[in-house]
Amino acid sequence: MLKNKNKPKTTKQYHNVSPASSPLHAAQQIQFADQKQEFNKRPTKIGHKCSQQYGSLEATCYMCVHAFVCLSSDDETSPRDKQQKNSKGNGDFCIKNIKQADFGRREIEIAEQEMPALMALRKRAQGEKPLAGAKVVGCTHITAQTAVLMETLSALGAQCRWAACNIYSTQNEVAAALAEGGFSVFAWKGESEDDFWWCIDRCVNVEGWQPNMILDDGGDLTHWIYKKYPSMFKKIKGIVEESVTGVHRLYQLSKAGKLCVPAMNVNDSVTKQKFDNLYCCRESILDGLKRTTDVMFGGKQVVVCGYGEVGKGCCAALKAMGSIVYVTEIDPICALQACMDGFRLVKLNEVIRQVDIVITCTGNKNVVVRENLDRMKNGCIVCNMGHSNTEIDVVSHPDHVVGRLLNLSCSTVPTFVLSITATTQALALIELYNAPEGRYKQDVYLLPKKMDEYVASLHLPTFDAHLTELTDEQAKYLGLNKNGPFKPNYYRYPAISVLCGFSFVLLVLVCLNVTVPVCVGKCANCKPTLMYTYYSIYCFLLQILNHLAHGKRRLEKLVQLLSPY
Repeated sequence: MLKNKNKPKTTKQYHNVSPASSPLHAAQQIQFADQKQEFNKRPTKIGHKCSQQYGSLEATCYMCVHAFVCLSSDDETSPRDKQQKNSKGNGDFCIKNIKQADFGRREIEIAEQEMPALMALRKRAQGEKPLAGAKVVGCTHITAQTAVLMETLSALGAQCRWAACNIYSTQNEVAAALAEGGFSVFAWKGESEDDFWWCIDRCVNVEGWQPNMILDDGGDLTHWIYKKYPSMFKKIKGIVEESVTGVHRLYQLSKAGKLCVPAMNVNDSVTKQKFDNLYCCRESILDGLKRTTDVMFGGKQVVVCGYGEVGKGCCAALKAMGSIVYVTEIDPICALQACMDGFRLVKLNEVIRQVDIVITCTGNKNVVVRENLDRMKNGCIVCNMGHSNTEIDVVSHPDHVVGRLLNLSCSTVPTFVLSITATTQALALIELYNAPEGRYKQDVYLLPKKMDEYVASLHLPTFDAHLTELTDEQAKYLGLNKNGPFKPNYYRYPAISVLCGFSFVLLVLVCLNVTVPVCVGKCANCKPTLMYTYYSIYCFLLQILNHLAHGKRRLEKLVQLLSPY
């Protein structure tokens, strides 16, 4: 949402616009023989007030960064009112338009090329069906990457029924391709709140079919079953949850003694935290903001609410683009990380009047409230990288805002990174479904470290990477199994950027023969302080500048050392 208190009195209306998710999609929607495209009917960059028609409902979207949905005249009819069937005569689905299936199939095939681990699971499972008899009901973002996961689960023996966990993130053409392939999919982009819960209910409440596994993102599906069909948990073997919000809900149920089945916490797995949350959001935050606002990041003041893995990725990307980044955080450990990474820790109220962009990455509710919105300067961009539409108080601005997640509604996400998370989800389902009775109790579990390592190993061939194997003597010395796991469960893999930056500084100092005095605080008269640390760094920098000015040979040596990189 781009805030502007001085709303224009007149509005420009743009109707009959296809919800194109890509230029290729848009090109396919245009029918030159039937209608002429008029300049006043084409979509513009978000940044102008527009009126959107949803049947009889008119919703106004003002500078909305969360999502932008314009519907063509052909698609004004609600999918719930349509009777559609695929080429095999099956009509157990509800999507926007089954005719988009061919285009969706091409998108899925492209995604398969960037998801090597899931394709490897399909090959390794030939002849065996570890999910035979599994009936998986899913509620996630329905994208090409999710389609690859669903088809992998089907290849492993599972039956699947799927709904969307977000009303704006569904790729309609992908949903059509899944429906054409025989999957029961109930989702389309631009659902209403009523449509959202209706789709979930259609997945769960079906005659002659009852789920025994749940794959959830956000906890909405789990919540709906608990609320409407609690008896179903007698046959459900486990829940796999991938989002921080959904995990919080599961822990609350566990604490209250209401969790009926074992649940696997995928969100806090190493493969999800260190790859999906960090690398995926680091790229998609810039992509989403550029697509929707064309904003220049250099010199902009940005406040990022939350410094978890998502917040870290957003901060790193914006800092690299020259933005001045502030961070708000409730956890003192994450707060200290933000300070050590060079970001100023503030309260939102302290900077809300001066910042140009506000980004929420918390998974919480009411992070940016009406009071904050009223105090922002004109033109301030507000966007959500966290969960649903609860982080920003959009309810109090019905004439300004429509939308939810920026990176899933207004940008694409790296398929390779999503492959890591999707593989983790598939293995978690296999683990819970095949676990002997008694292994997992009615509690929330983290993925075994061995499973994290296996997921990572499946993605290494993409980089032509080769692991070093321990000898028997080395394994005995370290007290490890040669095949892993190689780290204890409590080990948290450090941020790569921090280590690389520290190593680079050490390399520079060594190449320039700069003597680095190191004090560990054990000297009799030494009491290291923060000021002493700053002074030491200042002295080191002076030495570096001195050597750069007078030591050309050492500089040439440094250049030669770094040239391969």
